[in-house]
Amino acid sequence: MKYIILLNSIIILLITSCSTSTKPTKNNIKIIGAMKNVMWKGELAGTINLDTIKDKKGLYGIGPVEYLTGELLIIDGKSYVSTVTTDTTMVVEETYQVKAPFLVYANQTDWNIEDLPSNIKTIKELEEFIDKKALDFNRPFVFKLKGQIDSAKIHIQNLPKGTKVSSPEEAHQGQINYALGNSEVEIVGFFSTEHKGVFTHHDSNVHMHLITTDRRKMGHLDKVLFGSGDIKLYLPKK
Repeated sequence: MKYIILLNSIIILLITSCSTSTKPTKNNIKIIGAMKNVMWKGELAGTINLDTIKDKKGLYGIGPVEYLTGELLIIDGKSYVSTVTTDTTMVVEETYQVKAPFLVYANQTDWNIEDLPSNIKTIKELEEFIDKKALDFNRPFVFKLKGQIDSAKIHIQNLPKGTKVSSPEEAHQGQINYALGNSEVEIVGFFSTEHKGVFTHHDSNVHMHLITTDRRKMGHLDKVLFGSGDIKLYLPKK
């Protein structure tokens, strides 16, 4: 009997460890938690403290703030958190002292840089272009863009304190949308065709966060119009 109890204890320990551990992919993308667990199971508490990530050289990452009270973005080793102040204003703070219920991140220092073709205007067109461009890449992978956009819509999660979540509709209560006009921005994204519900939404292969170069606005990127400005696309070197 004592051996059965011991075996059960070991199994429970292994299950607990697996549920909170980092899951590296073959391309060294690390995934903590899952979007679907937040949206459908209401697992809102932080599963990782960003300050526990040791290697911050060339670090990139995206996810929400725990309890869906903001958005976070790690870009080239610097971590930013955005929170809602009003329907038209936000606060963007540089800090690693934040927890996330799910997070995708990677260390990437070597890039192939090219001009984004002028015929690529929208997120869907960008997604299709990257997919074709990276057919022989190990997936998932991180990418980024830098340059001038014509317009964009971003959002920040702002879930009321104490709200219980069991569906995406409930998870997005309090979400505030912000419109950007002509702006100089940086965009960090993660691409995958196999992680819907983990770190991308069910209808997309990309998850992207945008930050303005003056670091005053940042959020989850919902819509963008690439237009007259020059945009550089950064894809990881294979």
